[in-house]
Amino acid sequence: MKLLKKAEINFISCPTENIYLQGRQDTYPKRRGLIRVKELNDAGINVCFAQDSMSDPWYPLGNGNMMMILDHGIHICQMMSFQEIDHALDLITVNGAKTMHLQDFYRIEEGKPANFVVINAKSEFEAICARAGILASVRNGEFLLQKEPEVLHTELEILK
Repeated sequence: MKLLKKAEINFISCPTENIYLQGRQDTYPKRRGLIRVKELNDAGINVCFAQDSMSDPWYPLGNGNMMMILDHGIHICQMMSFQEIDHALDLITVNGAKTMHLQDFYRIEEGKPANFVVINAKSEFEAICARAGILASVRNGEFLLQKEPEVLHTELEILK
């Protein structure tokens, strides 16, 4: 781990594809098929989650929903402490941008391209815990998609 950190190597894990594809021919016990995400992260080495299969023969359920990938990844990698959850969005945002060498273009700041998504949650913890959906996606200042927020009505509200 010390040598990997010193070399400033970035790691990418595709948790859904890796869990499905690697070790599927094994008898029991089956290998987990993932890089050591938790150990790399704990060692301060940049690691991110991704999805490289979009409805293809290798992983037919790929749809690009990074919140789903994050949910699966933190469960599979056993990264569920409060501190890990508080920083989990980094695995699909900041860390990915670092891996792709996009730091100069990343973050919302004057003069940078307006590329971002709006998540339907009040906090990072809520976004992860509620498996929040995307309300909007913006690329270069233009909306790629916009959704109306879900409104849930409970029986208790109706009885008022």
